[in-house]
Amino acid sequence: RSSDLRWYRDHSPYEGRIFLLEWRKEKMKMSNMLMPTLREVSGDVEIESHRLMLKAGLIRKMASGVYNYLPLGLKALRQIEHIIRTEMNDAGAQEILASALIPSELWEESGRYQAYGPELMRLKDRNDHEFCLGPTHEEVFTAIARQEIKSYKQLPINLYQIQTKYRDEIRPRYGMMRSREFLMKDAYSFDKDQAGLDLSFNIMKETYQRIFNRCGLKAIGVEADSGSIGGSNSMEFMVPSVVGEDDIVHCPCCHYTANIEKATSYLETRTNTDWLELTEVFTPKVHTIEEVAVFFDVDAKQTAKTLIYTADQQTIAVMVRGDREVNDVKVKNFLNLTEDIVLADEMTLEACTHAKIGFAGPIGLNVDHLLVDEEAAGLTNMIVGANQNDKHYKNVNYSRDFSGEIGDFRLVQAKDLCPHCQAPLEISRGTEVGHIFKLGTKYSKAMNASFLDENGKPQPFVMGCYGIGVSRVLASIIEQHHDDKGIIWPKNVAPYQVMILIMNMKDEQQIKIAEDLYTQLKKANIEVLLDDRNERAGVKFNDADLLGIPLRITVGKSITEHQVEIKARHEQDSHYIDIDEVVCYCENDRSASDLLEG
Repeated sequence: RSSDLRWYRDHSPYEGRIFLLEWRKEKMKMSNMLMPTLREVSGDVEIESHRLMLKAGLIRKMASGVYNYLPLGLKALRQIEHIIRTEMNDAGAQEILASALIPSELWEESGRYQAYGPELMRLKDRNDHEFCLGPTHEEVFTAIARQEIKSYKQLPINLYQIQTKYRDEIRPRYGMMRSREFLMKDAYSFDKDQAGLDLSFNIMKETYQRIFNRCGLKAIGVEADSGSIGGSNSMEFMVPSVVGEDDIVHCPCCHYTANIEKATSYLETRTNTDWLELTEVFTPKVHTIEEVAVFFDVDAKQTAKTLIYTADQQTIAVMVRGDREVNDVKVKNFLNLTEDIVLADEMTLEACTHAKIGFAGPIGLNVDHLLVDEEAAGLTNMIVGANQNDKHYKNVNYSRDFSGEIGDFRLVQAKDLCPHCQAPLEISRGTEVGHIFKLGTKYSKAMNASFLDENGKPQPFVMGCYGIGVSRVLASIIEQHHDDKGIIWPKNVAPYQVMILIMNMKDEQQIKIAEDLYTQLKKANIEVLLDDRNERAGVKFNDADLLGIPLRITVGKSITEHQVEIKARHEQDSHYIDIDEVVCYCENDRSASDLLEG
């Protein structure tokens, strides 16, 4: 109170100053906090997590794909960081902080400076030296290991950081799900051999499962393509989501799970049918697979299509069964391309086939590579384009009539057979929240990063890489935990554990009881938020539901019976408890939650 402050000021300036600081700290409540909730948001917001993060005042847009975190959003982000740090430290990893500004020379050593593409944000300093803003830090951590780790006796070692990353996304969308600036935890393990890497990889796999469990996320590990990071093997951690940007292929019987970029299916054996004579057929105005199937009165599975692509200044033909689609990633990986493949333009197509669109086929093609999907290569007497306008071939057979490089180039479809148990596969949508890689010696060899083994001979580090999109985890939690009223925070990641509402700011007894409970909960190390705003009850209840704090305590008329109302955010009903039991109730509720989720 102001009278108390005046007394301390007049009689003991030193003690009064301490009291003033304590008084101001205690008064950091909703009445003077930056917590700008919204009733409506822009119509271009596409998913619930983005909408709710804006409505609840967690973030505000700065530019396309760039956001500022406001106090509540940052506090939730820090809770996730705490879980990650705890689990990473318990797994034996050590935290460092590397620069986000990286000299181009490091990326040139690894060969990624040009290969990474337009997503890499590049800049020059006043001396015309080139830098990039790190989208990932393989080169930096490899350089640190190269400089600081000299002997096998220092291995294994796992270094990690939590830091802002930058990627110039061609189409930022979904708020924090795909942004140009984002917070990431990336870790890098250094081992002396493959066995050590396998162990480090498995430790991180188990650590990630604990992290996501404690965050309240239902995340599953799936086989994945390593992409621009590289390496021999990788696993993504996917959160099932109807708005996810990735397709997850999974078997309900044997639990085979993979990202569709990596997924494969069971290859049915070739039927023992005699090869018939190759025949050219006049097919006017027959361009699509559907039209070909109708014209020849066959199933589309008896046809094959040949698509022409360009990448790395090469022309690439890919042949798949007529009812299939080409898996671009598998093609890129098979040929070790630095660029993504794109469909050839009309001029290039005609130069390769000597025909218009709709008549490409594998016989007589003029291309740098002809890739034949193993399924198409197994067809007998198939129907294909003849590389002539208005003409197709029937009774075409691989090895007799044409040849090419055989591999798995098809995109898996729902109801394809599982490669492990032959049960029908299912496909669902998901969002990637983590990715772990077995890099091997890709970066250590390229950057000459080595250690001395037991015999005193230099050996390249055998590396692993482990990433978690921290800001994407935050959005994914909200995506999984919300209702039509707002966010429903899992207790371990909630910015506050308890929210106290004062119903009548003119009632001094309500204010005193609420502030006493606030102080008691703070002393019990429970994160508590006090809504002491001079607002209507309806506004406070709506904001409480929107903010999603796990436990709500309402101080109202029931104090005349020495009770307050308690309501868990994830439950419909509330109940009343004695005021003296509140702290004990909140402590037990928190510990039970930690035990369940952690």
